[in-house]
Amino acid sequence: MTGHPIYFLWATPRSTSTAFEWMMRQRGDLSCFHEPFGMAWYQGPEARAPRVAPTDRQRPEATFEKIWIDIQEAAEKRPVFVKDMPHHTDHLWSDAFLERITHSFLIRDPAKVLASLHCSYKKAGMEDGFEAQEISFGPQQALFDLLRALGQTPPVLDSDDLLEDPDTMVRIYCKAIGIPFIRAALSWEPGARDDVLWYDGNDEIWHASLRDSDGLKPIPRKHVDPDDLPENLNLHYETFMRHYNSLYTHRLRPEMVSG
Repeated sequence: MTGHPIYFLWATPRSTSTAFEWMMRQRGDLSCFHEPFGMAWYQGPEARAPRVAPTDRQRPEATFEKIWIDIQEAAEKRPVFVKDMPHHTDHLWSDAFLERITHSFLIRDPAKVLASLHCSYKKAGMEDGFEAQEISFGPQQALFDLLRALGQTPPVLDSDDLLEDPDTMVRIYCKAIGIPFIRAALSWEPGARDDVLWYDGNDEIWHASLRDSDGLKPIPRKHVDPDDLPENLNLHYETFMRHYNSLYTHRLRPEMVSG
């Protein structure tokens, strides 16, 4: 298939990626997909997640092949933006798959990701409810390194940079992937976020901040000490930090803005 560009933002959980996706939805010039391969990974007939989805949450139609076809068919009509996580697709990384996509990455300090996960999983009653692969730091680096070996160096956006100066960093990001910057997309009305809600349906746990927000606005960054993390999460920190740092050196910087 040919068609319009397919833009992928490869993220980790709890990295402000859904807020970023919500901003991209406000543009009005993109067909947007929210973690479509995650649906197959958790709920589909070829599910690869470590936990079996409850029967009432299983989606027999959600095969990896069908989801990829749906994305490509959407790109026949207009440009497509997809937010997903690398571990959902690591078995699909053929040259043909990767070459059809315009790739970008959103990274976040692992201590902040793990602290946010701990809070969310605690609310959900699943404090030990993930495996390291699901946090996607390793798959993020693996995909980034693979793309560089294929001759690409995709743009990398750091969550702290984004939240310190959304206007500047979104402008730089848009230039990096080749789309116009639309400042109006950085603002929206608070309310339901059904378009980015799936799997457990628990908006109160996963998307409460996004639901109550009215845009991407500067937020002072706070330090999270990894030593304050619960032991089961702290064990992952150093490994995750190595993966994070490998992409951090390639991140987009505020001084790259022009025009």
